[in-house]
Amino acid sequence: MTQPPKSSTAPPGPASGSGLPTMPGIPPQPTSTGSPASPAPAGEPPRRTAFAEGVDRVRAAATTEPGRLRIIGAVLALLVVSFGAVTAWQATDRASAADDVLHKSQPLSSAAADIYRSLADANTAASSGFLAGGQETKTSRDRYERGIRTAAAKLVTAANNSDPGSPSAATIAELNRLLPQYKGLIERARANNRQGYPLGGAYLRYANDTMQNEMLPAAEDLYKSENERLRGDYADATPYPWAAIALGIVALAALAWAQHRNYRRTNRVLNHGLVAAGAATTVVLLWLVVGHSVARAGLNDSYDHGVRSLNVLHDARIASLKARGNENLTLVSRGAETVEVKPGEFQDKFDVAYKESMQDLAEGLTAAQSLADDRSGEQPVRSAVGNMDEWQDRHQQARAADDAGDYQAALNKVIGAKSDKPTGECFDNVDKNLDTALKHEQREFQQAAGDGLDAMTGLSAGAAAPAVLGAAGAVLGIGRRLSEYR
Repeated sequence: MTQPPKSSTAPPGPASGSGLPTMPGIPPQPTSTGSPASPAPAGEPPRRTAFAEGVDRVRAAATTEPGRLRIIGAVLALLVVSFGAVTAWQATDRASAADDVLHKSQPLSSAAADIYRSLADANTAASSGFLAGGQETKTSRDRYERGIRTAAAKLVTAANNSDPGSPSAATIAELNRLLPQYKGLIERARANNRQGYPLGGAYLRYANDTMQNEMLPAAEDLYKSENERLRGDYADATPYPWAAIALGIVALAALAWAQHRNYRRTNRVLNHGLVAAGAATTVVLLWLVVGHSVARAGLNDSYDHGVRSLNVLHDARIASLKARGNENLTLVSRGAETVEVKPGEFQDKFDVAYKESMQDLAEGLTAAQSLADDRSGEQPVRSAVGNMDEWQDRHQQARAADDAGDYQAALNKVIGAKSDKPTGECFDNVDKNLDTALKHEQREFQQAAGDGLDAMTGLSAGAAAPAVLGAAGAVLGIGRRLSEYR
């Protein structure tokens, strides 16, 4: 029997070079040559993202009451926990700023003022001792040394609390450089003065120029810088925590809505879990608003009746020190340096500076009287005003004697014995009364700022526990309803 002839046509084979067979009705597979896969057949939907599938699941769950309850519970818990977290954050931030006001920036501001005052006091004492000639009194010498030691100690304190590389640190370094130079000039002035050399007066005036033109302006810059930091701390401590308050109100509104929804669907007046959550949220919100209001009132009071008064009194005390130093230097220079006050009219440079400083003192005492809020703060300022008026009267007598050529009478009227009724006695009384007023205002500041800080104590930590309890209450309250569907 003959065999059927073989077909001359080869059966369908794989794609070129693939080595894989193909079956009828099955599309060829992609090859290893890296050619792109063919697009999905028409009509097949594109693959969906996980987010889109999650949204679909939430929508599907929201079509049933158990699903809706789960979503409501999660949202309520998130709102209450977020409220507690934001409350703790903002309360901590403001409490930290209030603590800086009380324990850091205000004390540093006062220390900067003390640096200025101590330098000016030392300069005044040095000029007073110079006027006494070779018989410098122990009192003036001790006062000079005390001023220098105080300034040096306060500079160390300020350096330890300043930020490296800050303008304050640079100012402190400059003062530390100038202080030994100034002391050297004063010692040269004293040495020449003891021997009766006129060169002593030149050294004293040079030392005074160094103090007035370099050291005191630098100390003033430091004082202003620390005051600016103090104002910044107040600005951080006093604003209301609006974000936390708004979130608390939203959380309470959501809890009230959930409670009302529960009543409409079940006719049950209260859901214990939601009630507990609402109570915890209300406690934290009231604590936040009332506590911060009390703290804000205390801090504002400490600024209005503490910091402002302290700044004015510091400025007045510095003005009195400048006036006293210039009064002494008027007798030291004896007209050697003059300034033109009007066209063609010249006056002693230091007497003109004395009058300007006395004007600053008068304005400072007037402002301090208006800021004093009790008799204990007002009385020493009023006494200082009387001392200042007497000082000016005695100064006029000293100037009249000096202009008449009686230098010794003028000198006795400035640094003489108590029987001479010198201006130095008036200056000492002004300084003593201002020191009393400063101590009183410092206590007022510490009391008010301390009350403000105490009102914030525990709020940041106390907000966390009620918030957690509130979130748990919301979840348990919704869980109670979910159990009814099982």
